Amino acid sequence: MDQIELQSLVEEISLKYFGRSFRHRVKINHRMKTTGGRYHLDDHHIEINAHFLTADHYDDLVGIIKHELCHYHLHLLGMGYQHRNRDFKVLLQKVGGSRYAPDIGLKRKRKINYLYQCENCGLQYPRIRRINTRRYRCGKCRGKLILKKSFK
Repeated sequence: MDQIELQSLVEEISLKYFGRSFRHRVKINHRMKTTGGRYHLDDHHIEINAHFLTADHYDDLVGIIKHELCHYHLHLLGMGYQHRNRDFKVLLQKVGGSRYAPDIGLKRKRKINYLYQCENCGLQYPRIRRINTRRYRCGKCRGKLILKKSFK
């Protein structure tokens, strides 16, 4: 799906589910990883995660567009447009938008480089960075930490 098709889809969903026209721009963002879309308060444009523009994620895309349009229309009407506001929650439920963007495996997995273990209770602490074992202790029993394994 390209920019023009996405713009027309958003305009169509806006008229069908909200009864109001979408008069601003939709942009495709290729850098998004953890979110499906974003509504910008300053110029009212909406950004959509490019990874959801494939045919197999079409249903997720529609839910994301409805979510962002809830922010858009409520903000322009001067109502509660934030996630915590009742107006937003009610409208999102009414139009059937998605509350959260589904995880499609874009989040970067953090690699564990070091494994520390408490001498007393045996509680393990996987860490990405090295820690100073003379400075830090076990959070459970205050025991001494030892480096059990280094994966680096």
